[in-house]
Order: sequence, then structure tokens, then C-alpha cells
Amino acid sequence: MTHTITIESTERIGEKKRIAVGSILTECNQLGGLPIDLDWFARYDLHYGEDVLALETGVIGGALEALRKRAAAIAPLICASTCPGGSMTVDCYGTLKRELLQRLEQSLPAVDGVLLLLHGSAIADGVGDVEGDLIAAVRQLVGPQLPIVVTLDCHAHITEVMARDADALLAWETYPHADSFSTGQRGAALLMDTVEGICQPMMAVAKVPVLTSGINGTTEGDGPFARIMKLAKSHEGRNGILSTSAILVHPYLDQPGMGSGAVVVSDGDIEKAVGLAEEIARLYWASRHDLECDVHTPEEAIAAGLESDGGPVLLIETADCAGGGAAGDSVATLRALLQLEDPPSSIVPVVDPAAAAACHRAGAGARVSFLLGHHQDPKWGSPMEVEGVVHALSDGHFRYVGGIWDNVEGDMGASAVFTIGAIQVLITTHATYDWADEQIRSVGLDPAQAKFVVVKNPMNYRNAYSSIAVQAFVLDTPGPTPATLRHNPFHHMGRPFFPVDEEIPGLEPTVFAFRQSDRC
Repeated sequence: MTHTITIESTERIGEKKRIAVGSILTECNQLGGLPIDLDWFARYDLHYGEDVLALETGVIGGALEALRKRAAAIAPLICASTCPGGSMTVDCYGTLKRELLQRLEQSLPAVDGVLLLLHGSAIADGVGDVEGDLIAAVRQLVGPQLPIVVTLDCHAHITEVMARDADALLAWETYPHADSFSTGQRGAALLMDTVEGICQPMMAVAKVPVLTSGINGTTEGDGPFARIMKLAKSHEGRNGILSTSAILVHPYLDQPGMGSGAVVVSDGDIEKAVGLAEEIARLYWASRHDLECDVHTPEEAIAAGLESDGGPVLLIETADCAGGGAAGDSVATLRALLQLEDPPSSIVPVVDPAAAAACHRAGAGARVSFLLGHHQDPKWGSPMEVEGVVHALSDGHFRYVGGIWDNVEGDMGASAVFTIGAIQVLITTHATYDWADEQIRSVGLDPAQAKFVVVKNPMNYRNAYSSIAVQAFVLDTPGPTPATLRHNPFHHMGRPFFPVDEEIPGLEPTVFAFRQSDRC
């Protein structure tokens, strides 16, 4: 795919600093999920050149607003963002990378800094560190001295290459992620301070080998990750510390050296950055047991939920989380519900293009039967024969309210509400990221009226159900985004690491620390 590249004039407008802005943002899963191609990005956010300047929400919106307030001239590159999945295809990543670098190259030499809005846990076929690969390519184009600031998800896998070739990395501060806009603002502000000579960022990364799911990773309240984040943020803006980021690594990659910890950016003092990063990483190791969670079989959770008054009772099938790269096609919990003699009212989402198409062919009101589930990523289970009524049909379009894609139109593809007795199954063509309950609301389902709601996200379900749920159970089901990493095989992430190794004698944090002079 080719696009006309339009770059604004390379002549300076007065004394304005000129900032190149680009974004390739997705999260990948090496344990399962479907390949991410360019169509995935087209269903969410895919903008080139001048079209980027019209974006107002998310991390890109925050960055653009902050740059305009600082009277910067903006050289827009690309903005590409999509729901997590498996690895990006060669063609997909190659196209996006080429589009970004071509626009950047045509902007040079009249660029004072580069702002990259990335995730930190993306891979492509043959490229295990997409962000490192992209940052290194940008560095090669702009030379060793031009400032590069990169924003990341707080679930990033931060590599030595990323730390070496960026002047500063800073991550989102909240989980559930509610601060993408303000993170874009922070990244832009730090870059502008750098190019204007207000500060001289020096960065250190410290990691310990802790791989845990996001179940206990909220930054709200007094949980383990919240305490780590509070320690990190208590130092930000004081004693020459420009930025601090606590990192809970996305654990569903399989890359060497994965770990959780901290990124600290100081003003000209690398030793101070290293010391604080190590302090935060040590707290992370001390908190490792609190980050693990209790799990239940679907049968155990359903039995306990039936004993409670009212609903909804949340059945958290986190192992099939599209927001972590899973296909969303599991029917493990639906199978357990259907084993009941008289299943109560329930809502269950399942991604199955063939079943969605069968419902659309049959039409609303038709009674049909078909095999449902585990067609997309079949290693985690077998399809089940179901019979029911096509209750409603939808084109699958909905709009996000809040979060990473606030006000962006989501696309589930052809979708159907399929009723099996009192169970309402939302069958979709495409997996989509769950922020709250926009998807099920868009097809007329009301979770407040259900006894059980199956949710396939380890954290964001709180946005929708915290005020109405009577109970919540984290399930132990097969899938590529499990609640614990105790049992998942890794081929490239070497031992020792927690939770497989609960104690690691003599453990010291792994530290990456670079000065600008190290690149010269």
C-alpha cells in the first residue's frame, strides 16, 4: 500500500521548534492470538501525514495539544493503533515502519526533536522488539544528538536497545488505562523542555524477573502495583527527577530478559536515576507474591455465585482477553454454564466469524444450530454444538467512551445476540478491546439484569461493573492470557523468574543506563 506523503515546508516559522510525531501502537501475544495485519489498524486508528493533525483524543491527542500550547511546529508522520493480537505480519509492520521513516526522512534536517507514541510490547514476524527496532531506525536517521522521547504503556517490555537509542521513555500511570491523553502531554512537554535546553534528560531502567498478570495490577487503592507506582511518582518533579515510570511487563511475550521494574529520567544525573530505578525495582521484587492471584474453575465459581443473592456475578475469563492478544473465542465458561440443569440469565461474549455469519444468514428470530468457539485459536479448546434463537443482529459498530480510544468507533464486524435458553451469547466477527461495556450495550444487552456476566479482561471490567457486581471470580481456564504464568512454557525467556522461581538467591536488578555521549 502506498500513500502520498505531504510534509509541511521545511522552512522555520520564526523561532518555532519543529517536532516530528509518529505512533505505531499495539500489544502482541506470543502464546496465542491471531496475526495482526493492516486491516486491524484500519478498524481502529490508521492515519497518515496531515490527517494525524486532526486527532484529538488518546495519547496522540494529548501530545498534539501540548505541542501546540508550546507553539511548536508539528511534522506529522503516522498514527497507527489497534486492538492487541498475535504478532504483526511482516507486511503490516514493514508498511507502517516504512511510512513513518519516509515521512521523517523528508522532514529532515528541519526537525528539532522526535516524539514517538508506542506501546512497548509489540512484535512482528522476525522482529522480537518492534519498539527497539523502530527507535533504532529513527536514531539512525536523525543522528546521535537529536532528542527522541518515547511514550509507552506501563505494560512495556523495555529492552536495552530502547533505552540506548531514546533520550527518555515514559509510561502511562494508570491501570485501568485512563491517562493516555495526559501521557501524550507529558511526553511532549519533556521533549520540548529538552529541545529548548531547559533540561538534559539522563535515563536508567531497572528490572527484576517478575512475570505476573494484570489481575492485581491496578494503580487504584492500596494494591501492590499501586504502592509501587506511588513510590515512583512520589519522586517525580523533585530533586532533579524529571519522570518516573513503574512497569508491570506484559507477560504474554516470550522474549529474553523480560521483567518488571522502573524507568527514571533525571536532569543530568545518571547516578541519581540509577539509584531510584533500582529502589523501585527492589520494591517490585518484594511485592511479587502480592501480584499473584487466586483462581477458580468455572464450575467452582458458578456454584459459589448461585449461592449469592442477586447479580450480576462476574466470571472473569482472563485467559481469553482480547486486550492481551487472545482471540476471544473461548467457550470454556459457556460450556460450564450449559452444564447446569436450568442455567440462569447470563451474558457471554464469543468471537466466531462463522457462527456470526450463520446467524446473519438465518435472520432474526430463526432457530439454528452450529459449532461455536475455538475456531480462531483452536489450541485452547474444542468447539461445542449449540442450538438457540437468533435474537438480534448488528453490524458490530460501537463507540468507545473513555480510555485509550475515547470516542473512536470500534468494529466487531457482523455480530449477533444468540439466545440459548436464558443465556445470551454475543457472537462477533472480530475481537475488540474491552474498555467498559460498550460492546454489549451496543446490541441492547443489560448486564444489570443478568445473574452471570462473563468478562474477558483482567482489569477493565471494573470500569463497567464495579458499582453493580455482587461478586467476581477469576477463572482458571485455558488460553493465551492466563491469570498466572506458573504453568506457561517459555522458549526464549530463560529461568529463573517469578512465579516459577519464588526465590532467586543473590538477585540484583538488571540495569540499563546510557548518556547521550554513549551514542556518539
